[in-house]
Amino acid sequence: MASPPLAIGRCLLLRTTRPVPASSVSCLRQSAIAQPTSGSAIANATSLARRRAKRTGEPMPDPTKHTGYQFRPPRFYRGPLNPIQPPSPSSPVSREFVPGPFTTDRLHDHYINTLAPDLLALTYDHLPYNHVPKPALPRLRPWDDTSPFYKNRPLRGPRGGGALRLLTPPRTHQNVPKLTGVTVHSFVKGAINEPGYLYSAGMAIQAITGVRATVCNSKHHIAPFGLKDDVPIAVKSRLIGMPAYRFLASIVDVVMPRIKDYKGVKGSSGDNSGNISFGFTPEEVSLFPEIEVNYDMYPAKMIPGCHVTVHTSATNDRDARLLLTAFGVPFFGKFKD
Repeated sequence: MASPPLAIGRCLLLRTTRPVPASSVSCLRQSAIAQPTSGSAIANATSLARRRAKRTGEPMPDPTKHTGYQFRPPRFYRGPLNPIQPPSPSSPVSREFVPGPFTTDRLHDHYINTLAPDLLALTYDHLPYNHVPKPALPRLRPWDDTSPFYKNRPLRGPRGGGALRLLTPPRTHQNVPKLTGVTVHSFVKGAINEPGYLYSAGMAIQAITGVRATVCNSKHHIAPFGLKDDVPIAVKSRLIGMPAYRFLASIVDVVMPRIKDYKGVKGSSGDNSGNISFGFTPEEVSLFPEIEVNYDMYPAKMIPGCHVTVHTSATNDRDARLLLTAFGVPFFGKFKD
């Protein structure tokens, strides 16, 4: 094993007969400190410093300060071929390290422990061993031969709309419906004439979601409404992961039970792709605890209403509505599957 530079310097001092200049000794010490050292070497250097301070009467070194080598990742990433690579973001030394999460959301734990197995049992289709699936029908409609102009035309979409619906694969433990995100959108009509309405709406949406609101501009010019093209008119926030579960739990546990004569979400709500939408009026938005605790901070009659779109991994409205019902969201009216 190669000896460290400081040990080599000491051997040179013992073997040589000439006096070594102090500058050479300081250079050797600096080179030894500049090299990466292990924890035992740092502990030995600290103990030697304490003995030297006790012998010479100098002040004792601060134990909280690191006396050895400390790696600091580079400030800029210079590519994969650079010899100095930054550490992983999960390392506490990394500049991108974010501590946490320290707790898990109650609704997420409830889904993992209880709802996911129940949904798998409710939506599972048991087929016998010798089951032969029926041949799948064509999803696109061909053209008939009633006109010569129909030849070589591309196939038509389904009746009632040109968009094809998502296919529902056989249910397994890997495709159980789950919450993928929540989008909160607020159209501010008063922002057409007064920008202050948009600022108040952005503050309210950011307060109830915990995510910075994004300003949306208008796409069309509508003269009867006084709306111009490319004008800031709405705000939205997108929640993914634990914030989405936390926001949905706040809606189910706090806001919806406090709404007077609240029927629930319409059963026809949905886009046939697993997304359910519902809305809150300005009076109902003020029931959020983040708004209620600082109600005087918002100007009078400037708290906006909002639309909430719950995104799920389900491929149809039935499974998405079943998931939200398990979370505690009530539905009423005629269901549309």
